[in-house]
Amino acid sequence: MEAAVVDFGAPRDERELASADDILSQAFAMTSEFTLGWLRRVEEGGARLRLLREGGAVAATAALIPMGQWWGGRRVSLGGIAGVGVAPARRGQGTGVRLMSQVLRELRAEGHVLAGLYPSTQPLYRRVGFEQAGACFEHRLQLSGVDFQERTLALRPVDAADMPALHDVYLRHARKQMGWLDRGPYIWNRVRQPRGQNAYGYLVEGASGVEGYLFLSRHNLSAFGHKQELRLTDFVALTPAAGRRLLSFLGDHRSLAAEVIWRGGPVHPLLFLLREQSYQVKLGDYWMLRVLDVPGALQARGYPPGLSGALHLEVVDDLFPENQGRFVLEVEEGEAQVRPGGEGDMKLHVRALAALYGGFLSPAALQLAGVLEADDTTLRTAEALFSGTPPAMPDMF
Repeated sequence: MEAAVVDFGAPRDERELASADDILSQAFAMTSEFTLGWLRRVEEGGARLRLLREGGAVAATAALIPMGQWWGGRRVSLGGIAGVGVAPARRGQGTGVRLMSQVLRELRAEGHVLAGLYPSTQPLYRRVGFEQAGACFEHRLQLSGVDFQERTLALRPVDAADMPALHDVYLRHARKQMGWLDRGPYIWNRVRQPRGQNAYGYLVEGASGVEGYLFLSRHNLSAFGHKQELRLTDFVALTPAAGRRLLSFLGDHRSLAAEVIWRGGPVHPLLFLLREQSYQVKLGDYWMLRVLDVPGALQARGYPPGLSGALHLEVVDDLFPENQGRFVLEVEEGEAQVRPGGEGDMKLHVRALAALYGGFLSPAALQLAGVLEADDTTLRTAEALFSGTPPAMPDMF
């Protein structure tokens, strides 16, 4: 299969960039103008475009986005993947698998221990070791149900000088979550300019500085009339007072806006403050992970504080021989060490390890699905080590 790969790398000239534009525009039903704008934002955000060439022509595209992901309070290096497209005439011939194999090798060589993406189709990515590992939910709040009148904290528009403080607020919040991104420039650009449009930022301040913020865009519901919906690209509060102040600000839009929409996990603490259940939460997308470096990924994440235990794994990986075989995960007071060897008490494919890694599926659920083998004692140990809140990722990429 690898013999069919002619070349893989960055675009060489404008002709190849035009080919990438054509592939992506057809793959995602977008205009060339929008695609070229996205490709420019990829470069400006520190990401990079990669092309697979076959038979002397560009056959497939992918964008690689260096960032991190928070697991158990620790940052784990993540290579994000977006813009995966295969030329229509090349589909069904293994081109997508060859592209993704090259992408994963590059990310692993750079030192990323995880790769992540939002799939447009799952079979392709499962063939190269990805599996569902978390979810992104849509929160839709009826502004008629927001009756807060919190005014104690100052609220004002965000300006460019505020961005370092907002980055710090986001970081303080995100590191306590499971699966949230340690954002790089590409993701922050998407927060401030979703799909190339401007989002308006507002922050709230207390005696100790910025306590919360949001970015919103306003969208007319029809060509006639004035009713709008608000879409939030970011919504973070570090304190209850900041949460109530931001909800009050959103409620102040109720004369023109019917709803406010944002992405998050299956639950949101600020919704708990509402008097009535004037909101809906529904699944948006499942995202997928690929463990690129088994010992590196297991050692990099955090584990429940105060917990100690050992798990003997036997992992199957069809792409990376370095991940194949037995490993012992030893956790002491929430910190991990990984060494080769052991008894192999838990047998699983690297795909199942991705689902286990962040607690998306429990060991018992994976066993029930037939993708994990272990005895009851081993299952209980794994359940304790990989416990936590459901993994979520509000950011799309």
